[in-house]
Amino acid sequence: MVHFEHVKKNYADGLCALEDVNLHVDKGEFVFIVGASGAGKSTLLKLILREELPTAGTVRVNNVDVARLRRREIPFFRRSIGVVFQDFRLIPHMTVYENVAFALRVTNAPVREIRKRVPFFLNLVGLADKARQMPEHLSGGEQQRVSLARALVNTPSLLIADEPTGNIDPAMSCDIVDLLGEINRCGTTVLMVTHQIPLVQRFGHRTVAISQGRVVHDGRIGGGSARKQS
Repeated sequence: MVHFEHVKKNYADGLCALEDVNLHVDKGEFVFIVGASGAGKSTLLKLILREELPTAGTVRVNNVDVARLRRREIPFFRRSIGVVFQDFRLIPHMTVYENVAFALRVTNAPVREIRKRVPFFLNLVGLADKARQMPEHLSGGEQQRVSLARALVNTPSLLIADEPTGNIDPAMSCDIVDLLGEINRCGTTVLMVTHQIPLVQRFGHRTVAISQGRVVHDGRIGGGSARKQS
């Protein structure tokens, strides 16, 4: 699903954000990505989403070499990836239903398909009764669930959750990771970036730790064996 082969990323200001990164995520895995601010996590995600190109090495997502994508192909490539952000990024003047439907409308999905899929995914995240609410009337956890429904409505094969629990309380954080786990068990590959080590320890998924642009750990935290870096 995601393959980094000896990837290096330098920026114009001379910053080396990633150095010789090898990372392989198979279809159906749930992987935590951890590391301090500035470690290279954001650059890793930008390469997966083809917001940046590697300076050296190869990045493949869904068997696509991202560096070979033409500009007009990038929006179609990104439709196979759902993204959940820390700050929710809901459209404030749209209802819950409209926020989720918007992700389908931009792909020119038929109205009949929108009417079918939006209620299904709102029900999946436990917000069927909030469809007509405005985002400002929802709790932080509920807003994050709307964001998750919006990311899932196009049935992506890969879901990237970028600090999805950063703005919600600890109890709700566990609920969000539980929900991501349910989605993963249905076949969606999940990459979750987080600073919350207690969450990582509690759920026990494979964890990739990045420090100063390098992968320094790949395995389970607190148990299990680490993957060998080539």
